[in-house]
Amino acid sequence: MNGKQPRSRPLIGLTTYRKTAAQTNPVALYALMPSYVEAVIAAGGVPVMIPLGLDEIGLRTLLARLDGLLLTGGGDIAGEHYGSTNPGFIFDVDADRDRVELFLAREAVAGDKPLLAICRGHQILNVALGGSLYEDVLRLMPSAIKHDYWGEYPRTFLSHDVVVNEGTTLARCLGQTDVRVNSLHHQGLRDLAPDLVAVAHAPDGLVEAVEAPGRRYAIGVQWHPENLIHVAPPMLSLFQGLVEAAAGE
Repeated sequence: MNGKQPRSRPLIGLTTYRKTAAQTNPVALYALMPSYVEAVIAAGGVPVMIPLGLDEIGLRTLLARLDGLLLTGGGDIAGEHYGSTNPGFIFDVDADRDRVELFLAREAVAGDKPLLAICRGHQILNVALGGSLYEDVLRLMPSAIKHDYWGEYPRTFLSHDVVVNEGTTLARCLGQTDVRVNSLHHQGLRDLAPDLVAVAHAPDGLVEAVEAPGRRYAIGVQWHPENLIHVAPPMLSLFQGLVEAAAGE
C-alpha cells in the first residue's frame, strides 16, 4: 500500500416524490426511479435521496452537507408559482414537492452549488428564478411538435433532435451540438428566467436546455439523460460534469 487515503466521492442529493404502494393496506412512500441513482453512481458520485416534508432549516442544513444537487423529473408545478392562466392543463401537483424543490433550486444557484436539473427539474429551475411555463406545449405553443411520448414507447425512445449552442458547457460535456433525445413531458419553458440562458432548442423552438452563467455547473435539460446512458453514452457526461464540479475538479 502507498499510504495515501482514497479520495472521497462527492455526495449528490436527489429530490424525491410521493408514491403509494398498491397493496391490501396502501403504504405511502418517498420514491425515485433507480435510473437517476444508477447514473450518479456510474458518474462517480454517491447519491443521497432528499425526503419531502423538511422545513427550510432542515433543507438548508442538508444542502450544506451535499456537494451537488440533482432535481429530478415528475409531475406538474402548481400554476400559482408562475402566474398561470391555464389551470385546466395542470395536473399531478404536489404542493410540498414544489415548495422543497423551488427552495433548493434557489439556494443551489445562489450558493453556487453544482446543479443538474432534469425535465420537471429543468422547469423548476426556470420557475424558481422567475420564469414561466407553457402549461401544455402542444396546445399552447405556436407550431409545437409532439413532446409527450410518456407511456407510448420505452423511456429510451429517441423522439426528436436537439440543437445545442456551440461553446456552452452542455456542448463541451456532450462533445457534439446535434443530439437526439427522449421526450416525456407535456409542459415546457415559456418565458426564460433572467438568470438563465437558453443553450439548446427542439425543432419547434422549445427551449430544451438552460445554463446559469457564472456558476461552476448549473444545467437544466428537458429530456431524460438518466435513461440514455447505455444507449447514448455521451449522456453520462452530464452526470460526470455534475460529479466533477461537486468534487471541485
